[in-house]
Amino acid sequence: MISIISTCALSGIDAFPVSVEVDITSGLPGFTMVGLPDSAVREARERVFSALKNSGFSIPSKRITVNLAPGGIKKEGTAFDLPLALGILLASGQIECPELQELIFLGELSLDGRLRPVRGILSAVIFAKQNGRKGLVIPFQNGAEADAVQGVGIFSPKNLIEVLDFLRCPEFPVRSKKLGVMTGAGSSEVLDFSDVRGQAAAKRALEVAAAGAHNFLLVGSPGCGKTLLARRLPSILPMLNEDEALETTRIYSVAGLLKIGQGRMCERPFRAPHHSISQQGLIGGGAGSRPGEMSLAHNGVLFLDEFPEFHKDAIEALRQPLEEGSVTIARASQSLTFPCRSILGAAMNPCPCGFLMDRKRRCLCRMEEIVRYRARLSGPLLDRIDIHLELPVLSMGELDGGITGESSEQVRGRVDIARTTQWNRFLKIREKGSKALFCNGHMTGIQAREFCTMKDAARKVLSQAVESLGFSARAYDRILKVGRTIADLDGTEIIEEGHIAEAIHYRCLDREMPVYV
Repeated sequence: MISIISTCALSGIDAFPVSVEVDITSGLPGFTMVGLPDSAVREARERVFSALKNSGFSIPSKRITVNLAPGGIKKEGTAFDLPLALGILLASGQIECPELQELIFLGELSLDGRLRPVRGILSAVIFAKQNGRKGLVIPFQNGAEADAVQGVGIFSPKNLIEVLDFLRCPEFPVRSKKLGVMTGAGSSEVLDFSDVRGQAAAKRALEVAAAGAHNFLLVGSPGCGKTLLARRLPSILPMLNEDEALETTRIYSVAGLLKIGQGRMCERPFRAPHHSISQQGLIGGGAGSRPGEMSLAHNGVLFLDEFPEFHKDAIEALRQPLEEGSVTIARASQSLTFPCRSILGAAMNPCPCGFLMDRKRRCLCRMEEIVRYRARLSGPLLDRIDIHLELPVLSMGELDGGITGESSEQVRGRVDIARTTQWNRFLKIREKGSKALFCNGHMTGIQAREFCTMKDAARKVLSQAVESLGFSARAYDRILKVGRTIADLDGTEIIEEGHIAEAIHYRCLDREMPVYV
């Protein structure tokens, strides 16, 4: 007898349908699984057999053949345990469930029959809704995650016995419309801009970066506040809208990083990996083809401290994703795409010892060491970073003074207004198909020339800067985008001379850094 149970597998952040086909025939007892299962899927045999025995069922003393269709795509993870167990029970005649075709089953089984949470549930729920499936049966711990999507039935049992009780009368319970919440930062610590003393120019630069979703690089001596400032950037970013929250939560669900009992994210993520991270860890891929740190920072901030210390192949791999807003991982059997449209923030010292720009402490690095240190960041990579800013060393008065700066709430108010202006500006383009265009930093070069209208005086300043400083075509476009954002913060539709001058000031690495001796 053959049984067919519907489930899902993951390809990137999307789910695709998989049929678990179980055939039980006479012959010597045996178990064969085909359909390109990985080691975790092959080990399902031991988990499922023990779960069935401990739940009061018998294992057929016959030949069991399992096919995971489609057979040409590799299957990964432990979510196939539950559909496999149901397939064996149905094929062996121990249960009768005529309405299984419209349901999707996912879940890992423990040896005593309890259901354990699996990753990628949110993608499966979205797939079920888009394809008109009646509902899903998923582990109890994944229930809050599934509540992020309405319009599809969800049943979240705790064990195999509860699944079978539900199948005798498949009526989905009424779901709460209250969505689970998970903070993006993953920390209860409240970070505010007012905590940072001094560095008014850097605060202004980060406000511009937040308003237009611009990448930034902070350069300064150790202890001048680079990391302190960058970690407070999420506090001035707008809250995630519904579409952004759903997409960001999907990525965390696929990565298995959603906490049990927590659902849709409402705060923008902030990721700060160590500089020893590999290319696969940063971009994605590796064993299991999981999303990397760049995708985990989608719709948020990816902060790379000690930027030149990262592996060169890792940071150079950022170049294409920074332009396209997505990363494609090509494998022999398939190609996976993860979204990664985030603000790239980075920090670095001006030289190996860190004191090149310090007027009080002398730099002990040789010139060839400084050149070699800066050469770790290629020109094409720096071209893709909109804002480069030098941070001065704090004076005694700034260190000893009280907190006088603006709060994050005040800065966020201006950022929200600028983001609303950009949202309305790109509305017609989004209607034509460019759904990802929300901010100035996401514009292409052609779009930048269309929307960045300058006064003659501003155009003259930019022309002189390009001639004297030798900006590349990409750097020219970046200056236009930053100038457009500065104008939006000022509430003007035409980019003025001061806006372009400020945007040019944010390209410090395109000119020679000062050397203090």
